[in-house]
Amino acid sequence: MAETDLHFDWMVTITQRLKRFFAGRRVYVSGNLLIYYQEGDPTKSVAPDTFVVKNCKPGRRRIFQIWKERRHPNFILETTSKSTRREDSGKKKQIYAHIEAAEYFLYDPLGEWLKPPLQGYRLVHGVYEPIQPDSQAGIVSQELGVRFVLEGSELAMFDAHTGERLLSQEEWANHQTQQFEETKRQAEETVRQLQQEKAARKALEDELARLREQAKKTNGHKRRDGK
Repeated sequence: MAETDLHFDWMVTITQRLKRFFAGRRVYVSGNLLIYYQEGDPTKSVAPDTFVVKNCKPGRRRIFQIWKERRHPNFILETTSKSTRREDSGKKKQIYAHIEAAEYFLYDPLGEWLKPPLQGYRLVHGVYEPIQPDSQAGIVSQELGVRFVLEGSELAMFDAHTGERLLSQEEWANHQTQQFEETKRQAEETVRQLQQEKAARKALEDELARLREQAKKTNGHKRRDGK
């Protein structure tokens, strides 16, 4: 269970971003779902906050049994907190290595328990070794083709090949709404400017008409006065 609303929101957001990223592909993405990793022993289970299994049929499941799926997670991410940090860095890390999860990431939304708050590990000969950040402090998941980077305390995710930002369905909808509102604002500003220009042209035309009328009257007076 998530420790706070913030942790829950990030668990959902990260999972939904990856679901949207892999939509239409043979990739299973889930989170907070029990993974059973030893047939016949129901105590051998673990529930990652987010995990991804490649070459695996997507769709809803009640549980994930490795021996039935004949697949193991390629990527796991834990949204770590005060109450889970020791387990995330200890027992769970050992279990994930045991089930051969190729990459394991940790993210601390509060930046209080994990230094640095974003960390990535890659399985090498059965042992997790730290993934070195790039020059912008981002960490690339080779398994996913996704680059993870902190923007302040917020976790941003990008397609490692195109640089496109990953968005959850909710984030995408909000982005579309913002774009619509910005387009609407720009259209309203254009209309306002056109109205102002129209009003300015009308005022200029009225002033020219007034000046012509004044000139006619002046010329008429001159003719009557014989000048």
